[in-house]
Amino acid sequence: MEDLYPSRVESKPKITERKDPVIHTDRSKDHESPLSKNQLNFYEKNGYLQLENIFSDNEVADMQKAIFELKDSNRDVSSDKIIREPDHDEIRSIFAVDQDDNYFKEIAQDQRLLDIVNHLLGSDVYIHQSRINYKPGFAGKEFNWHSDFETWHVEDGMPRMRALSMSIALSDNYTFNGPLMLVPGSQNYYVSCVGETPENHYKESLKTQKFGVPDNNSLKWLVENGGGLDVATGKAGTITLFECNTMHASTSNITPYPRNNLFMVYNSVENKLAEPFSGASPRPEYIAVRNTTVPLGKKGTLT
Repeated sequence: MEDLYPSRVESKPKITERKDPVIHTDRSKDHESPLSKNQLNFYEKNGYLQLENIFSDNEVADMQKAIFELKDSNRDVSSDKIIREPDHDEIRSIFAVDQDDNYFKEIAQDQRLLDIVNHLLGSDVYIHQSRINYKPGFAGKEFNWHSDFETWHVEDGMPRMRALSMSIALSDNYTFNGPLMLVPGSQNYYVSCVGETPENHYKESLKTQKFGVPDNNSLKWLVENGGGLDVATGKAGTITLFECNTMHASTSNITPYPRNNLFMVYNSVENKLAEPFSGASPRPEYIAVRNTTVPLGKKGTLT
């Protein structure tokens, strides 16, 4: 398969324009979308969109309870799916929650979410990756700048930019407790990073990412030639959708206020994973799903 988005193969970084649409359903069908035309325009221009009041207060409260029940039940568990902070044993992320927990599986398949995702991606979808991210007060560490697609392409073999991330805030997100930061407009450009990917890189990158991180000059160019920097704040229950190539990061949390979220990646069934473009071994199924056979909300099989 031709590598349309090479990265980590050259000695110098390079910025190129994306080769795929941001919204994959024909814009002449905006009237069929669960999102308004203004919302679609915002997502297409900025590479992200925030939605409120999709879930009721009771539903949000149930999700908040569920993520801490899961954390408590895994506190002393040793599993590759449980990622801990780089300098202590506090749980940072729990992966594959839609595979291992029926409650989160139901959330991932909620028709209110699927209607939006199906329209933006122009097809049926499946979950490429899911996890709960915990960023406790005083102890939650940062996530470095990166494009998810660059990692999914190089390390997982995702061919095209036809996926998106959905972050459901399960605590209030302020400007000061390590919220998601995004570079609006960055989804239109692909940063080819430098540095050959080490084998089993994911074992370190899920704690601290060092490869697939844009250089300072490229990041500065994206910020200056795009829309600057945005911070995704909002009350618990707020949904942040961001396109797979949107550059994003988050700072550490040195405040008393935790920042927790349920994170799900939806990929088009027409964009199934090939062999990793890095040439390395595929990452585990709990990080990059390859064996799913049923599109979400459907009874058939992937084609």
